[in-house]
Amino acid sequence: MTRASVTAFARLHFGFCNLSLARERIYGSLGVGLDRPTVSVSATPADGVTCEHSVVREFAERAVDLLDVAGADLSVEGAFPRHVGLGSGTQFALATLVAVARAHDRTVDVRALAPDLGRGGRSGVGVATFQHGGFVLDAGHPTARFTTDRPAVGAWSVPPVAARHAIPEDWRFLLVVPESPSGPSGDAEDRSMRSVVESAPPAPSDHLAGVIARRVLPAITEGSAERFGAAVAEVGRLNGSWYADEQGGVYRPPAGELVAALDDAPAVYGAGQSSWGPVVYGVTDADRAVAAREAGRDALDAAGVDGRVLVASGRNRGAQVDGERRNE
Repeated sequence: MTRASVTAFARLHFGFCNLSLARERIYGSLGVGLDRPTVSVSATPADGVTCEHSVVREFAERAVDLLDVAGADLSVEGAFPRHVGLGSGTQFALATLVAVARAHDRTVDVRALAPDLGRGGRSGVGVATFQHGGFVLDAGHPTARFTTDRPAVGAWSVPPVAARHAIPEDWRFLLVVPESPSGPSGDAEDRSMRSVVESAPPAPSDHLAGVIARRVLPAITEGSAERFGAAVAEVGRLNGSWYADEQGGVYRPPAGELVAALDDAPAVYGAGQSSWGPVVYGVTDADRAVAAREAGRDALDAAGVDGRVLVASGRNRGAQVDGERRNE
């Protein structure tokens, strides 16, 4: 039989391009693939689904149905926390799908099947970084077809990639993971997004268009971590103006205190909240990574919050897939 193992990698979500129903396209997101933290899902063929990890077991049951295979025995290693802003849901789902497919010597189009696993409904960053890594800007959805209510699972397509660039090798991303309640997900996230979209003014999206076109994209193209950090931090602040009523401010507490502290740190070029948080990121480079890590710890101390601090590199490749034939 075949044992297949898939390692997927975290991502940062800097924000959306537009949440206003007054514009032609809605959502459209930007983010980067990271080299850590990771989740590894291994699978071997079986009759039925066996897995001690409840989330992966649920995705595996869906994958088995989608692929029309008998089942799989799965194990999970290195899982990173869910609903904190690192994209674990999409990475768990797609890693499970590919592991089950490869265990049965099948190939799979993850972009086509991601909606059937409930992924890629708003942001396409997680699917795109699973496939290829790098910096990603997706094109969002036509507003006329994708308004306040998310369609039923499987009734959408993952937003196409509008721009992708390799992340410079010397760039680093500070991750501050406070011990605080996780961000909304599932029905709670849908309710929050519906509330935001129904009332979102168009002015921030017009400002965002300029920031992305004239600051974010040139910075990644030219390899300037300093200008990139400042630009994506502005993207986050503008997104926060839409979310303020839903999350208790431009950033969801305690992210605001952490961002403010990192903004004062010379080693950090720009800071913000990833997705709904509570993870806060800071853009830095290899020469300043140690100082940035210390700034992250100081930020947690200043906020009076426990948590973890780590530094990741960008990842310019997709998920790692390994498989081996086993004689049994």
